[in-house]
Amino acid sequence: MKRRLILALMLMGCGSAAAQATADFPYGQSHVFAAFRNGERIGTHTLTFQQNGDKRTVTTSIDFAVKALGLTMYRYMHRGQEVWNGNTFESIATQTDDNGTKYTLKARKDGTGVAVVREGSLPKLTASDVGFQQGTPNQATLPPTTLPSTHWNLNQVKQSAMLNSQNGTLAKVQITPRGRETIKTANGTLEATRYTYTGDVQMDQWFDDRGRWVKSAFKASDGSTIEYILQE
Repeated sequence: MKRRLILALMLMGCGSAAAQATADFPYGQSHVFAAFRNGERIGTHTLTFQQNGDKRTVTTSIDFAVKALGLTMYRYMHRGQEVWNGNTFESIATQTDDNGTKYTLKARKDGTGVAVVREGSLPKLTASDVGFQQGTPNQATLPPTTLPSTHWNLNQVKQSAMLNSQNGTLAKVQITPRGRETIKTANGTLEATRYTYTGDVQMDQWFDDRGRWVKSAFKASDGSTIEYILQE
């Protein structure tokens, strides 16, 4: 009888923790940004969140098109799906078409770390590609604390390295809080904290008091400025 009571209390505790993690989650069913290049709109970055008990599925859709004189000069498409158990990352799968350069990534957390398999136009291995070996650049096991670089998770600002969710490499970063700022959204303003990312990821991100990602700004490879404006 005593053993059954202890087991019941343990199960209640686990259920309570999962419920609390769900209750504290700051996002609704969707979260949408309009993306601008040098002030001109080029596309959208959309997140959707689906909760099933303590399991959470996060779906990312990115579509950019840069046009000049009526012609599409550059196109970017990214699709991704993450699975989380409460606040614990479990897996991610992505497909990317970067103006004809294609990437496929699958990563799953197991008993030893985050097992990564990547395919497509693989980048040249560098010193930051921890776990990848010359001759077998498509598979690696990264540290178990590694989180994907999918922007929305405030916990990433505590990381010194993240899984690049496009090409599967380990991106080393330094993230510095820059203080409070008022940012513009499509329908008003928000108070948010700005974080500057340097190293393998170079950008600025803003998170509001609820822990939501509410703005990004970074330089594209051609030197143009990309800015995300929250559509709310």
